[in-house]
Amino acid sequence: MRRHLRLRRRRRRHRVFHAVESRASYRNVLTDNRLAQKETKECRTQELAADVHLWSVDKYGESSAVHKKVLIVDDSPAQVKLMQGLLEKEGYWPIGLNDPMRVEETIANERPSVILLDIVMPDRNGYQICRDLKGNAEFNTIPVILVTSKDSASDKYWGQQQGADGYVTKPFTRDELIRAIRRFA
Repeated sequence: MRRHLRLRRRRRRHRVFHAVESRASYRNVLTDNRLAQKETKECRTQELAADVHLWSVDKYGESSAVHKKVLIVDDSPAQVKLMQGLLEKEGYWPIGLNDPMRVEETIANERPSVILLDIVMPDRNGYQICRDLKGNAEFNTIPVILVTSKDSASDKYWGQQQGADGYVTKPFTRDELIRAIRRFA
């Protein structure tokens, strides 16, 4: 088994090395030996990154090798920034939205993997948005996680009745938010 894995790694490195080799050789002509050594290190880093990427594509499929987009809909810019910071550190691609009236437009343009949705917002609350998304054939497969300060059992039940896939109460910890997202993304 180990021999098989080594052979697979060598093949990947060989493929990646040839792709990077043409760029590296051109740069090495223009630099001295000390800079050429730095270039070799960069090539190894690119080679390793490409190897990890290919391995994750082989093992988990293409969707996990690409950053997952997460749409964050909240009327509070501070909450959006907080969640964006947490998600970026975990390797997600967060998209913040403060206007609940532009949710469908943003989803059509960005195609997120998961939607984090606040309930209490002006003009259109999270329950209405969730109900509209789950009623739309184009968007009903996208998981919706309600992230809100409403923590009563009736609020959770009402969110479930509107089609929400998850529920996280504010204030939340980083682990609670990431765990909820990983269940669906």
